[in-house]
Amino acid sequence: MTASELSQARVDSWTWAVRLFKTRSAAAEACRGGHVRVNGSTAKPAQPVKPGDEVRIRAGGIERIVIVSRVITKRVGAPIAAQCLIDRSPAPPPKEILAAMPRRDRGSGRPTKRERRETDRLLGRGAE
Repeated sequence: MTASELSQARVDSWTWAVRLFKTRSAAAEACRGGHVRVNGSTAKPAQPVKPGDEVRIRAGGIERIVIVSRVITKRVGAPIAAQCLIDRSPAPPPKEILAAMPRRDRGSGRPTKRERRETDRLLGRGAE
């Protein structure tokens, strides 16, 4: 059986082969962590995917929604990998919305280790 005749493949192997993850172990770890869903249910690394399945991946704060159009298990070039999936991911938010999101100024949150030591020294609680 050649690679073009495959009817199904492991979800971790397929997501790695179509370049959704940098390594297969990262794909398997995402599956074990519950960040990969196949047809709406959480996927284990060995769960099979076949053409027509919907795969949802949450990585790096971004959700990718792809439909399996061709099953492969070997890593291939980007143009070939793009033919193996149909990307249905939502568009990223516009830059205006990202710029309007509040951001905490540096130093306004929890004190750093250095700041805690300085506070302890000031209050006379230093390690003696």
